[in-house]
Amino acid sequence: MSDDARSTTEITLLGRSYVIACPPDEEAELKRTARYLDRAMHGIHSRGKVLDAEKIAIMAALNITHELLQVQDEKRAGEDSLAELNQRLERALGEIPKR
Repeated sequence: MSDDARSTTEITLLGRSYVIACPPDEEAELKRTARYLDRAMHGIHSRGKVLDAEKIAIMAALNITHELLQVQDEKRAGEDSLAELNQRLERALGEIPKR
């Protein structure tokens, strides 16, 4: 087994530590991701309506997934808009008389 396969990183979510298998070159991104999730979980917990850690994690996952899907939709709309603009530009350039 390679060292990368056995490398682990400790993260903290809602005050609880977890040891996660993670290659060394992905450790910084895992920690960044864990901080984002931890903030989301703390936000839900601070509202006081959900106290069970598992339910908090599920609510955070749903909220983050919603954010992701919104960003993907916006990206897709932007790509569609760029494609349309590109087609208009191609048509306009095709209409220019050649000398």
